[in-house]
Amino acid sequence: MVTNQAYLFCIFIINGIIIGILFDFFRILRKTFKTSDLITYIEDSLFWILTGIIILYSIFVFNNGEIRFFIFFGIILGVFLYMLLFSSYIIKINVKIINFIKKIVSKIIEFLLLPIKYFYKIIKKLFFKPVSFVIINITKSSTKLWEKTTKILERNKTIKNNVKN
Repeated sequence: MVTNQAYLFCIFIINGIIIGILFDFFRILRKTFKTSDLITYIEDSLFWILTGIIILYSIFVFNNGEIRFFIFFGIILGVFLYMLLFSSYIIKINVKIINFIKKIVSKIIEFLLLPIKYFYKIIKKLFFKPVSFVIINITKSSTKLWEKTTKILERNKTIKNNVKN
C-alpha cells in the first residue's frame, strides 16, 4: 500500500513537472511574441484547460479516479521543483533559440522580397515620378491661372466701379 502511494506520489510529481513545462511554454511565447490581451486571455484559458486535462487524466488512469491529498501535494512539489531547478534555464535557452529562428526567418523573407522591392522601385521611377511631375505642373499652372483670373476680375471690378462713378 505504501509503495503504491509512493509510486503515485512520484507520478504526480512528474505531472507537476509537466505542468511547469507547459506553463513555461506559454511564458516563452509571451516573451518572444507580442500579443494582444485577447490572445493572452486565450492562452491562459488554454493553459488551465490543458492542466485540468493532465491532472484528471492522471487521476483516472493511475489512481482509479480517487482524489487524495498527496496527489495535489505531489503536483505542487513537482511544479515547485521544476520552477526552482530548471525553469529559468529552459526559458533563457528557448527564448534565444526562438529569437534566432525569428531573425533567420525575417532574413529569408527579406531576401525573398528583394525582387518585389526592386520591381516596385522600377515601377515607381517609371510611373509615379512622371505622374507626380504632371500633377505638380498642373497644380502650378492652375495656381497661376487662378491668380491671373482673380487679377483680371479685380481689374474688371475696379473698371466697373470707376465707370459707375
